[in-house]
Amino acid sequence: MSRELSLLARYAENMFWMARYVERVENMARLVDVTQTFESPGREAVSWFALIRINADEEGFAKRGLAPTAEAVKRFYLLDGDNPTSVPASLEAARTNARTLRPLISTEMWSQINVFHRAMTAIDERELQGDRLSRLCARIKEGVQTHTGITEGTLFRDQGWLFYQLGRLIERADQTTRLLDIRYHLLVPTGSGEELRVAELTQWGGVLRAAAGYHAFRRVAPPGFTPSDVVRFLLADTHFPRSVALCVEQIEWFLGRLRSRWGLRGTVAALERVEELRAGLLGRPVETIIADGLHFFLDGVQRDLILLAGEIGTAFFRDWRPLADTAQTQGQTQG
Repeated sequence: MSRELSLLARYAENMFWMARYVERVENMARLVDVTQTFESPGREAVSWFALIRINADEEGFAKRGLAPTAEAVKRFYLLDGDNPTSVPASLEAARTNARTLRPLISTEMWSQINVFHRAMTAIDERELQGDRLSRLCARIKEGVQTHTGITEGTLFRDQGWLFYQLGRLIERADQTTRLLDIRYHLLVPTGSGEELRVAELTQWGGVLRAAAGYHAFRRVAPPGFTPSDVVRFLLADTHFPRSVALCVEQIEWFLGRLRSRWGLRGTVAALERVEELRAGLLGRPVETIIADGLHFFLDGVQRDLILLAGEIGTAFFRDWRPLADTAQTQGQTQG
């Protein structure tokens, strides 16, 4: 006979944040990789500082008194454990949550996150240069994907698993918007006519590769695809795992599962927020969104995701403390 137990609020919160922090590690590696790929010769500092702006880290960067150079930005995100959005800090936060979850997660999950954590805290500054940086980003992504595979194969499918999935999907949707936004902050093709079009499509191809979506996109894209096709794919395609629309669709399913299977009635406000997100994503043609300003649209999606996380946290966690002025905040960390 099975015995179904209620999930403690602190465990639900730890599951949610462990998933978010691990997903954030992978996506930071993707952002760094695409930034290096398309840094403009002679404008490296401008290219790398775009990463600071996209992550809304201007204040934290300035407080450290750092010069806006490529090297300073790389260290800020890959070596600085005191920067809460860095790879080491995010992985440390994931590990801290995993430690609390030892009664619920498998030995394999716990062992892997410890090995991964040790590897990332041992990053050498020499690894931030040239091809070594690309290899480092690949190692980071592979470490997260190993965690994801072990979690998929060993984590018990109860409420904890549902909160883990909600955290992962909210973070993934948010990070896809940031990857799209980097195109407008960073990628500025030069030339004219056919040369300009080739350069632009090459750069959009780089964004797709950073999202691990290039081959999936080529399966569905027209032969002479346009930038709007790429934006539509990353925002509104309901078959690509990293598209914002599919993340929102899956968030709705997991919230519904919490309500129907486990009787958690606090999902109403979050489900209403999901409906608003879906309407914003699918209610207008992508061409109209781009014409009206893609950057501002992506900012709006990020704010809605922050509000969605707030609805979940307020309903189910012990002490949800949204960041000051949530409507304007670009990212979230655990309180």
